[in-house]
Amino acid sequence: MSEEKIRILVADDEKAIRDGCQRVLSSRGYEIRLAENGSAAVDVLASERIDILLLDLKMPLMGGEEVLEIVRERYPEMPVIIITGHGTVDTAVECMKKGAYDFITKPFQVDPFLITVRRAADKRRLEDQARRFKEESEKNLYDLRLEKSRLRTIVQCMGNGVMVCNRKLEMVLHNPALMQLMEIQGEMQDPCSIREIIGDGTLCETLQKMLNTPGADEVVIQETAAGKKVLRAISAPLLGPERSVVGAVTVLEDITPFKQLDQMKNDFVHMVAHELRSPLVSIRQLNSVILQGLAGPIGEKQGDFINRGNKKIDGLLTLINELLDVAKIEAGQYVQRKVPIRIEKVLGEIFALIEPRAKEHHIDLSCSFKDMIPIYADPKSLEEILNNLITNAINYSPDGGRVRVTAAGLGEYVQILVEDTGVGIAPEELPKIFDKFYRVKHPKTRQVAGSGLGLAIVKGAVEAHHGSIDVESALDKGTTFRILLPAARGDIDQMTDAK
Repeated sequence: MSEEKIRILVADDEKAIRDGCQRVLSSRGYEIRLAENGSAAVDVLASERIDILLLDLKMPLMGGEEVLEIVRERYPEMPVIIITGHGTVDTAVECMKKGAYDFITKPFQVDPFLITVRRAADKRRLEDQARRFKEESEKNLYDLRLEKSRLRTIVQCMGNGVMVCNRKLEMVLHNPALMQLMEIQGEMQDPCSIREIIGDGTLCETLQKMLNTPGADEVVIQETAAGKKVLRAISAPLLGPERSVVGAVTVLEDITPFKQLDQMKNDFVHMVAHELRSPLVSIRQLNSVILQGLAGPIGEKQGDFINRGNKKIDGLLTLINELLDVAKIEAGQYVQRKVPIRIEKVLGEIFALIEPRAKEHHIDLSCSFKDMIPIYADPKSLEEILNNLITNAINYSPDGGRVRVTAAGLGEYVQILVEDTGVGIAPEELPKIFDKFYRVKHPKTRQVAGSGLGLAIVKGAVEAHHGSIDVESALDKGTTFRILLPAARGDIDQMTDAK
């Protein structure tokens, strides 16, 4: 409530007092209402908002004391300033005992009068502010209780297990789904130690680390075990004032059926691959025997048919091997062993095999090295990564194009760039190129055979070496793949060039 909006009612039977109060108070920004007797004052109070009442004790029709009783009953928050003569000071004091705010005596001086009114106005403002704060506080508390009730209802109805812990790793909130997942019978006391519920020490360590990291905001996803069940735990910190970590919330989901399904899929892929690869290899070998004339002479046409059949067999064998590679990557078994390797040596051997094909398509194939350092890698996996990217660069570059491979040591990493001036990749397709079985759609690449697994295998293999891969491309201008692989630690000079 601003000072300009303070509304004062002056109730006095003397017109000079009413006019004097109006003149003095209006000049200070107050809104003034006038009443010539107590009955008129009561009517004004009933018809509009009044903040302060200046009340004369001796008035006709209804005296000030009677008005004061009505005001205390109907408007208890309103400050009442008694206007009294010297002869009725004792009465004014009695009025203050009955609830009046203060009194002034006639004739009164302007400065003391204004001070008394100003104090009453400040009191009214403070009371109004306190009332608003109280209302807002009550509303906030109501909203908080309502929100807490909603949150508890949501948590209780969730199908996934939920647990909230404090900084002492004590569980302060949980839901029935958690009890079911952890196979806990009966009631649990809140708070209780997380370690008594979660048998996996790794999850407890994750939560402890999260609680001990100021300003932590990272969501951690990991797997944990509960008896024969496999659970996925998604944990996030709860932040308090100034981003301090006051607790953590963990959502637990039963992924046992998905794990079993994934294992069934891997078993199926291995079984099918073995059952298909063995007969295909046998057929390939028999065809080679026939082509060599060891089973008798064959004509040129028959030889051409057998060669075509062998190409189809080779394509199927490649697909089977890629499916097996994908299964190994998903099972975390793709990288069998790591040894110190110099990438320049691996690239040299790959170039020796690929250069004839590049020359056949009039592709300018080049390679450069700078500040090279060894890396720890699986030789077979590394060769497949580089061979796949370079072969793709050649396949997707028009005759007369250029493919450049650049390798450089960057501190703790080795960077490999495979750049081409080929057909490029559309921006909307870039996020999908590492998906399994996805192939870039371009009129100039329809003749390029492939399963769409090559780049998925490359990405999986790079990540299995704790590296990263990204790509930049522009349509009809070319594509650049960038790989970062961790460098080998230790004395570089003592490392062998094993492969």
